[in-house]
Amino acid sequence: MNYVRNAWYVASWVQDIVPEAPYGTFILNEPVVVWRNADGALTALEDRCVHRLAPLSLGRCEGEKLRCMYHGLLFDRTGAVVEIPGQDMIPAQARVRSYPVAEKHSWVWVWMGEAAAADEALIPDAVGLDHPDYILGHGKLDYAAEARLINDNLLDFSHLSYVHAKSFGAPEAWAYERPTITMLDRGVRIERWITGESAVPGEAPGETIERFASYDFLVPGVLLMTGGNFPAGTCRSLGGGTPDLTKAIAGVTFTSQAVTPLTDKTARYFFSWGPHRDHGDAALRDTLMGIAAMAFGEDKDIIEAQQRVMDATPDFRIMPTTADRGVTLFNRLVEKLARDERAPLSVAS
Repeated sequence: MNYVRNAWYVASWVQDIVPEAPYGTFILNEPVVVWRNADGALTALEDRCVHRLAPLSLGRCEGEKLRCMYHGLLFDRTGAVVEIPGQDMIPAQARVRSYPVAEKHSWVWVWMGEAAAADEALIPDAVGLDHPDYILGHGKLDYAAEARLINDNLLDFSHLSYVHAKSFGAPEAWAYERPTITMLDRGVRIERWITGESAVPGEAPGETIERFASYDFLVPGVLLMTGGNFPAGTCRSLGGGTPDLTKAIAGVTFTSQAVTPLTDKTARYFFSWGPHRDHGDAALRDTLMGIAAMAFGEDKDIIEAQQRVMDATPDFRIMPTTADRGVTLFNRLVEKLARDERAPLSVAS
C-alpha cells in the first residue's frame, strides 16, 4: 500500500514533547526525533547520527542544538553537524534530514514529503483539547498492524454492529444501512442517519430518537467526526439531509482521530472524544472515554488478528462489498496522490 508523503502526519500529542527532552518515533519507516528547545521551539530531524547511526533521540539538548550522546557530534536545527569533538574539519555531507514540523490542535505534525511543498493549510482541522466548545479526553494505541487496515476500519462503520456490539451497543442498522458518501479534495465525507432507536437513559427518557453522524476522513489518515440526537421524524423532514447540530436534543460530541504508519506492519492511533459543553460535562467525558477504551481495544484485537491472517496467506485477495465504497474511494485517492508525487521523479529520470 502506498502512502502520501506530501502530507502532515501526527507524531505525538503536544504535551508529550517537553522542553529539552528528545522524543523518538517512526513515521513511514523513517526514524524521526522531535525536540523542543528551552524557548519552546520545535525541531524534527532524522533520528540517526551520521557517524555510527546512533539515535539522536537518546541525545542531549544544548540550547538550539542537539548532541549525539554516543560520540558527541553536535547538530543544529537544520540537521547540520556543527561540532565533532577532537576534529576541526566537518565534512559537507555531515548532516541529517530535517522535517517541517508544526504544533496545532494539540498534536505535533511532521511533513514527510518535499520540504518546499509543506503547507500548514493542509493540516486537517481537528478539534484540540483546548477547544472552548468541547470537553475532551484523549489517548493513543500502538498496533502490530499496517496503518491501512486501521484506515479501512474507520472508513467502514458497518463493523460497529458486530465488533462493538458490547461497547457501543450499536444496532444492526449500522451494517444494513449505507451512508451518504461525498468526495472531498483530500478525503471523503461519510454521513448517515440511524432511526427508530430508543433514547439513551437520562437524555430523553421514553422517547424514540434519531441519530445523525458525520465524519470527514482526510489524507493521510485523519478522522474528524461529530453528530447528535434528534426527535423522531427529523431525518424524514430533512429528506435525509444534514441537520443543524445546534438543534440536537442531546448527544453532540466530537472525536478527532489520527492514524500514523510507523513501519510497514506497525502503526500508532491517536484519539480524542468528548461532549459539547451544551450536551455534557467532565463526568460524561470520562464515561465516553471508558467506552472508547473498550471499543478501541476491540478494534485493535480484530485488526491485529486480521494482519496475522494476511501475513500467513500468500497472495491473499480481498472481496469488496457495497459497504466498502468509502474505503475504495479513499484508497484510490491515496494511490492517485502518491502516483502524482512520483511522476516528477519519473520525468527527471
